[in-house]
Amino acid sequence: EYLFVSRKNKLENNIINYSEITLPVMNEFNIIINTTPAGMFPNMDVSPDLPYHFVSANHYFFDLIYNPAKTLFLSKAAERGATIENGQQMLTIQAEESWKIWNQNR
Repeated sequence: EYLFVSRKNKLENNIINYSEITLPVMNEFNIIINTTPAGMFPNMDVSPDLPYHFVSANHYFFDLIYNPAKTLFLSKAAERGATIENGQQMLTIQAEESWKIWNQNR
């Protein structure tokens, strides 16, 4: 199961608003992935509007952003004991796979 979280109020299946993230929701979904530009250079003082006080060591926070290496999103999660990872490894893997695709027939 998964949920998408949106700033929008018009919601559909598997989509909730940030204001609907409660402790039971955070306890049920322990993998949190930021796919927004919130926290990306130069706006490094921004993070998704999550209830970080519900974050625990049972959570894994992944941020697609890699610049800065530790966004405010990741910092807030780490402060609460969550495992964190940024998007650097994903970027590297995508580059390597793209290289293979573009150069396989040369």
